[in-house]
Parts: sequence; C-alpha cells; structure tokens
Amino acid sequence: MENQPNKSRLEHRQREEETAEQRTTDKTKKGREFASVEELLRFDASQVTPPPAIAERLKESLEKEPRQPWWRRVFGRRRTDS
Repeated sequence: MENQPNKSRLEHRQREEETAEQRTTDKTKKGREFASVEELLRFDASQVTPPPAIAERLKESLEKEPRQPWWRRVFGRRRTDS
C-alpha cells in the first residue's frame, strides 16, 4: 500500500502534463491567415520587439534616407519619353 500514494501522484502529474500539451497543441493548430504579406509583416512587427541596438541602427538608417512624395514612392519614376 505504500506505493499507492506515489502511483496516484504520478498519474495525476501525467494527466496535468497531457492537458498542458493539449492546450499548446490546440493553440498551434489555430493558424492565422493573412490577406497579404504586408499584413503578415505588420502583425509580426506588433508581436516582436527588436533589440535596442538594432532598433537604433534602423532609426538612424531611415533618417538618412531622402523622403520622396508619397505618389513617387507608390508609382516610382516613370519617364514619358516618346
């Protein structure tokens, strides 16, 4: 009878571990679909914080870039040579 409490503890622990595994599996099965790559990147950016050193380098790099009007960024430079 001395092994009975140990056995029930072991069974209880195994059930808890199985339940935890099931929850983890359920979360991973619920994938997310994105309408576009941009939406995926925005979602990822909202979930992940870059290390401070990388964030600072990115900020400096973006500040060095010349700003173009939005329409030129969207449509690019098109030459109308005929």
